[in-house]
Amino acid sequence: MEYALRMCAITKHFPRVIANDKVDLTLRKGEILALVGENGAGKSTLMNILYGLHTPDSGEIYIHGKKMNYQTTLGAIEQGVGMVHQHFMLIPRLSIVENVVLGNEPGSALRFHRARAKKEVSPFLEQFKLEVSLDTPVQDLSMGMQQKVEIIKVLYRKANILILDEPTAVLTPQEIDELGVILASLKKQGMSIIIITHKLQEVIDFSDRITVMRRGVHIGTVETAGTDVNEIVGMMVGRNVNLGQYDIKGVPDKDVLLSVKDLSYRAGERFILKDINLEVHKGEILGIAGIDGSGQDELTEIINGTIKPTQGEILFADNNVTHRNPLQRRRSGMGFIPQDRLKHGLVSDFSIEENLTLGFERKREYNRKGFINKKNRKALAKAAIARFDIRTTGEEVLAGTLSGGNQQKVIVAREMGARPRIIVANQPTRGVDIGAIAFIHQTLIGLRNEGGGVLLASLELDELMSLSDRIAVMYKGRLMGTLAGRDATREKLGYMMVGRMNDNVHNGENLQTEKGARHEKE
Repeated sequence: MEYALRMCAITKHFPRVIANDKVDLTLRKGEILALVGENGAGKSTLMNILYGLHTPDSGEIYIHGKKMNYQTTLGAIEQGVGMVHQHFMLIPRLSIVENVVLGNEPGSALRFHRARAKKEVSPFLEQFKLEVSLDTPVQDLSMGMQQKVEIIKVLYRKANILILDEPTAVLTPQEIDELGVILASLKKQGMSIIIITHKLQEVIDFSDRITVMRRGVHIGTVETAGTDVNEIVGMMVGRNVNLGQYDIKGVPDKDVLLSVKDLSYRAGERFILKDINLEVHKGEILGIAGIDGSGQDELTEIINGTIKPTQGEILFADNNVTHRNPLQRRRSGMGFIPQDRLKHGLVSDFSIEENLTLGFERKREYNRKGFINKKNRKALAKAAIARFDIRTTGEEVLAGTLSGGNQQKVIVAREMGARPRIIVANQPTRGVDIGAIAFIHQTLIGLRNEGGGVLLASLELDELMSLSDRIAVMYKGRLMGTLAGRDATREKLGYMMVGRMNDNVHNGENLQTEKGARHEKE
């Protein structure tokens, strides 16, 4: 067996944590290896060591049988290792050709040979079917095209080992399919590829083998053809987790719980949201899909009351709450799970007990004549820790010391403990371990089944399609249309997410599609 890469007994310590504990990893020549594990499993640290961003405390790296001693990214690049990061490292104002050759420009110190650079880069554009000018600024490209430029940049430096960190995080379904074709083509050319991803279906679709890590340790490596998602999940978390499909009702209750009418939001001279109309019914999960930055964050924050709309109104339980603050909306039965749990959801230096009553300190059961009722608060905390399976040694533990999944559980416990009529959830499972994801999903479904409502904004189409009774799609701050959950496919949603309506997409219930198209023409 010919190996492009062998990492042997790699160990890396950080303060108070062992990120990698004697980890072994092998990459065959001309294969795609998926590297998976929960957050904090040590995947990124291992790849950063390979790419020269970190130096291992011990262990050895062999590339094509030769022992490596480099300690910088330049050393890794010289040995044929390239990395495409989750957040692209392109300079937006520079052109495609300038970004590709940056740091390795043909010419002399005094003169950049642009014509030669274009000649050298042009074949890559043909290979990746990028039908744009090399002089196009990168900022004018779609996210999928920018990713192709990142891969071209790596290939231009003659890399034969390619690391892709969360390569599909910002791509539409169609762009994900294109990436799969690109990876298969590179594999045929002899490229050895490692993909770090949490999207397990793509792991199955793309890879030849799968390496699983848990808590800094290499758990095992399996052939993709001989495994399935359930086995991989079990290896990742060390137990069985149910991530199956959930019951989608399809037809929502006629009673409207939340109504957003002609909502717009302008920042400076630019409209972030324009003429948004949507409804959440009792007993319904309404999903909000869209490429990152399409306006989902602003929509959820306006509904929560964190920011004020430029125009339009919000009706909640038949009451106009447009000008009410977040506290008033919470008191009327609106819960909110923010995208950034540390910035907007928790106070890191407060205990779990204190965080569980944030926003509800003045409620009678926690407040006795202006003084905190510590007995009741402690009892609430103990009950919430048990009910929501918050992994901690006690309610006095600081929230900032918890894992991401347990921090999210604290937020969900607080919001659900207030018995809301509706939950506005923005990326509620981002950065959360698989076990916590399943628990959060079941909690949202439980609220829906009890007659409550859920507005769920997520970048994960699989999550939206498995949970949502209806899915509304946003594109550049406008609502493209709404699909019944049972009718939604990755293809249909993908077209709408880039502002297009596929012939197979039919939407008889929502006139927002036509309205959005009119605005685009204007």
